[in-house]
Amino acid sequence: MINALIVDDELSAIESLKWELDNFCSQVKIIDTFTNPIEAISAINYLKPDVVFLDIEMPELDGFQLLKKLNYRSFDLIITTAYNQYAIQAFKENAIDYLLKPVDPDELIKSMDRVKKNRSGKHLGDNIEKIFKNIITKDMQSKPNKIPLALSDRIVMVQDTDIVYCKSDGNYTHVIMKSGKDYLLSKSLKNSIELLPDSQFIRVHKSFVVNINYISEYMRGDGGEIILSNKDNIPVSRTHKAKLLELLQIS
Repeated sequence: MINALIVDDELSAIESLKWELDNFCSQVKIIDTFTNPIEAISAINYLKPDVVFLDIEMPELDGFQLLKKLNYRSFDLIITTAYNQYAIQAFKENAIDYLLKPVDPDELIKSMDRVKKNRSGKHLGDNIEKIFKNIITKDMQSKPNKIPLALSDRIVMVQDTDIVYCKSDGNYTHVIMKSGKDYLLSKSLKNSIELLPDSQFIRVHKSFVVNINYISEYMRGDGGEIILSNKDNIPVSRTHKAKLLELLQIS
């Protein structure tokens, strides 16, 4: 039996994950759940779970701060979030798993299979310093850069991190910003995205290029569809699907 503990500031997310574990992972016993990350610290140190499901984005104390405060670290960590892609890559490089919300049952089963195989292997305490070092490195690499957007009457300088996605409109391109602004450029999508960093943007369709940091969900399908943090739905073409799934670490 695998003893699991869940930390998430959203009670609905905890209840949903509990339901999926109860129905799809019979080998997992949930020993406790917490919406308060501060209370979770002492519980993890005392209960010594085999695996911790941890939400990173919590208002009172985020997941990174919680991990740093732990004395007991001999558990497998599974991040449950739609967090920054650079941090996710750092997790994967260090054999730490993550699940995108809402949690897909098939992905949950795969994660628990990996936990079972890792029972005698390395745990969080063996590589936590390397994890944080990699996350810091990735964050430094993703510092925002100024991008000039050439409009019909002026040039607007924007941060590349504020661009959510770009959409082709014939010989024009719409640049959709985090603020909700829609800048219309009088050139094609191909020419418009030349200044965008490849590490941050990916083409998912002949008409769309998206900022990977704003991807909230991937809806399975022929090509599929992604939902961005601003709730816009973006189609994924079959020709670009494989690259997107590889980037998101989805099998």
